[in-house]
Parts: sequence; C-alpha cells; structure tokens
Amino acid sequence: MSMLRTTTLAAAALLSAGCYHATVTTGATPSAVEVIDEPFASGWIYGLVPPKTVEAAEKCTSGVAKVETRQSFVNGLVGMLTLGIYTPMHIRVTCAASTSAMVPSDAAQYLVSGDDPTVAQEVMTAAATEAFELGEAVVVRVGR
Repeated sequence: MSMLRTTTLAAAALLSAGCYHATVTTGATPSAVEVIDEPFASGWIYGLVPPKTVEAAEKCTSGVAKVETRQSFVNGLVGMLTLGIYTPMHIRVTCAASTSAMVPSDAAQYLVSGDDPTVAQEVMTAAATEAFELGEAVVVRVGR
C-alpha cells in the first residue's frame, strides 16, 4: 500500500509542475524572418539566477516586436532532474519589421549638416511644417 501511495504522490507532483509561458509585445509589426531563439537559456537555482540577457540590438535593427519566455516540458524535466540547480527556459525574441518601406521614394528630403543647433532646428521646423501641410512623410538626413 505504501508503494502505491508513493507512486501516486510522485505522479501528482510531476503533473502539477506546470509549464509557463509569458509574452511581451511592443505593438510593432513582427518580422517574418528575424527571430532570435534560445531553447535552453541557462537559469540557476529555481530561476533565482536568471539567464543572461539576450542581446537583440545588433540583429533587430528596427527594434523588437515580441519577447516570449516559457518553460517547456523538457526544460522542466531537466530542472527536476538537477533538483532545481539548473533551470533552463526557452526565450524567443521576434524582431520588428523594417519601417523604411513606409516612407515613399518621392518624399521631400531635407539635409541637416554642420554643428550649429540653430540651423538644425530651422531645418527640422521646415520639414515638420511641410509634412503637416502636405499630410505626407518627409525625410530628414543628418550629415557632417
């Protein structure tokens, strides 16, 4: 009878250890191509020491659209087998789609050059005024 009780308690403990899934969205349009996927990001001591930061700035030049963290069944099994010392998680970062296509190629262009902030302010004001009056995008380029 004791063996059945122990087996039942072990099965209940295993089944009650649920997987989790958290998603953070930024509102940006997700890219269909650019994804950073780390299925075994190393966490330690039941997650008290989190995995290293995912450096997405270099790959996601248009920003980040979505970050997902989850503990899959396999991640949880590894954590259980190591008695919680090593607790991996799955991290997936979806980059934002490029926004350069939103500006038409025939848009008015302004150039800000030099180090004089007064000139830069005048150019920005003129560009903003034209964009407002036309209801269209303008391009401001900064060069030295």
